[in-house]
Amino acid sequence: MTEVNLPEILAEMEDAFAAYERALCGNDLDALSALFWRSPLTLRYGVEGTQYGYEAIAEFRRRRGAVDQRRALRNTKITTFGRHFAVANTEFLRTGAERVGRQSQTWVRSEGGWKIVSAHVSFEKET
Repeated sequence: MTEVNLPEILAEMEDAFAAYERALCGNDLDALSALFWRSPLTLRYGVEGTQYGYEAIAEFRRRRGAVDQRRALRNTKITTFGRHFAVANTEFLRTGAERVGRQSQTWVRSEGGWKIVSAHVSFEKET
């Protein structure tokens, strides 16, 4: 059976997830792009559309430009499976907003470190 949440692997993933959050909130597009798997198989389902492939994700961010991504995270759960696969899920509240957002990421360890191979962002339905 695959070992779940090996302490050293979980620590690596927590660091990778924190790097993503810093890059996102800091609008560091180069750092964000570096955290995604450079493959046409990478995908991102987002509030502003779906991007298929690394290049489409990078282009989406370049086109959109800097946006205020400041937010508070809650209920963050990171689970690692063995030494090369992990999922990260969190809820977030953007600064000044009331609607809860959700983010999920699938990460794989590659030659270049941990990379996001699949991501999803959504918001709760407005009431």
